[in-house]
Amino acid sequence: MSDQFGTDDPSGTESRSGTRPGRPGRPRRSPLLPLAAVAVAAALTATAACAGPGGADRSGTDAGAAPQEPAADRSARAAAGSLEGVWRMDGYGTLVTIKGGGLRTYETTAVSCLPGAVEGTRTGAPDAAGRIRFAVPDSSPVTVAPAGADRAHLTVEDNVGRRSLHRIDALPARCAQRPSRDPRAAFDVLWQTYAENYPFFRAKKIDWAAVRDRYRPRITARTSDGELFAVFRKMIEPLHDAHTRVVAGPDRWFAGKRPGTVLPTPASTARIDKAIAANLGTGTVQRHWAQGKLTYAELPGRIGYFRVTQFAGYTDKGDYAGDVAELDRALNSVFTKARTKGPAALRGLIVDVRLNGGGADPLGLRIASRLTDRPYPAYRKRARNDPRDPGRFTTPQPARIRPYHGPVYTGPIAVLTGRLTISAGEIFTQSLMGRSPAPTRIGENTQGVFSDILDRRLPNGWTFGLPNEEFLTPDGRTFDGPGIPPAVPTPVFTEEELSARQDSALTRARKLLAHPAPRGRH
Repeated sequence: MSDQFGTDDPSGTESRSGTRPGRPGRPRRSPLLPLAAVAVAAALTATAACAGPGGADRSGTDAGAAPQEPAADRSARAAAGSLEGVWRMDGYGTLVTIKGGGLRTYETTAVSCLPGAVEGTRTGAPDAAGRIRFAVPDSSPVTVAPAGADRAHLTVEDNVGRRSLHRIDALPARCAQRPSRDPRAAFDVLWQTYAENYPFFRAKKIDWAAVRDRYRPRITARTSDGELFAVFRKMIEPLHDAHTRVVAGPDRWFAGKRPGTVLPTPASTARIDKAIAANLGTGTVQRHWAQGKLTYAELPGRIGYFRVTQFAGYTDKGDYAGDVAELDRALNSVFTKARTKGPAALRGLIVDVRLNGGGADPLGLRIASRLTDRPYPAYRKRARNDPRDPGRFTTPQPARIRPYHGPVYTGPIAVLTGRLTISAGEIFTQSLMGRSPAPTRIGENTQGVFSDILDRRLPNGWTFGLPNEEFLTPDGRTFDGPGIPPAVPTPVFTEEELSARQDSALTRARKLLAHPAPRGRH
């Protein structure tokens, strides 16, 4: 999404939140839309239920008798009623309440329950299948659908996949308690949330229980904010994970990163742009869409260059529907019939995501659908689903690439990546690996963070975030940590290259596509 390094965007050029480079802003939206935690508030307020079926034909009914409701409407109303209540979500440590016209989330651990960031309002009557759509301020709509006895599914418009819900009797009593301001309570919630949800302790060789034993005795009722923040930073920094962060205020925050990652600045980004332009060639015309986040250029030898610097923030409004419309406008301009079929068609395509801070995964899949004429699996996503067992996950949900119904490019592709290819930028890269012919990846390993950020609130009002998902290849591998490796390693935006206005990855891609190795049918 269009956010800063430590959430999804390292570039500082694509932030909806307006935060400076390197500063945690709004994370890529998770299925629960945990964009910013909210203060403790009252429980859901009941609102009026659906109005009756106005305008129904009353002919043939007895005078004064109630009109007969159509069977489909009765079914939808019954299904809507079946969604009222309290629901536990598989994974994510979340409860969902639906009452009247409202939806609310709660963030839970074994030691806590705090109101979550999502507070939605129903936008209309249930559809024929009983699905209810909720509008969420400053976020994409949420839809909840019945899925059998005491089961339901929750989906979000700008996220891939769905979440499974199971009915429970009521909210735990602690959900109604006033949060403690004691620093020890904040420590316990942060530690417990990581203990129950973070999937990568074993891979990173981190003993999280030992972390608690080391730092918990240092926290007392008199621990200052500065001291508490310093402890939290020491706890999560060794994870070297760009989807971890703690925010204690506008001038006190920390976000993780992989060792060796150099955060971009406006000055370094301008140098990168100049190096790319120099290696595209003098006189090459670059066309821009989406406020400069999408770029296309036609290179000699019928090679296309398509650069994507984020997967969100394509319009001033910043809504997902607007992003989709603007992306489609760009893709329709790039992948025309002339460029995809016939004697003038592209011989090769370079896709550059080396400076891509992420965004909404479906937008990346939308681009991938223009690059194939046959469906194929992109990845499978699963979340940690047992607070006591880090090896247990939700059932993996598959994501597939389905060809666009229109012009598609099926020729050779070179994908340029680097450690500033982050989150949704990495998922897009992964989604192309099953394509035929498979793209050639050139550059450096991606950053190595794939999960949505599980944004959480502490009882003292601070916020923090962590990943809780894995994105699997068809054979069950993940790239969290080291990132997706290139097939052709080259330097990416090093000081030496920028000083000389060189771009080894782009140069190598142009040569590879101009003289491709023989391939079979694709």
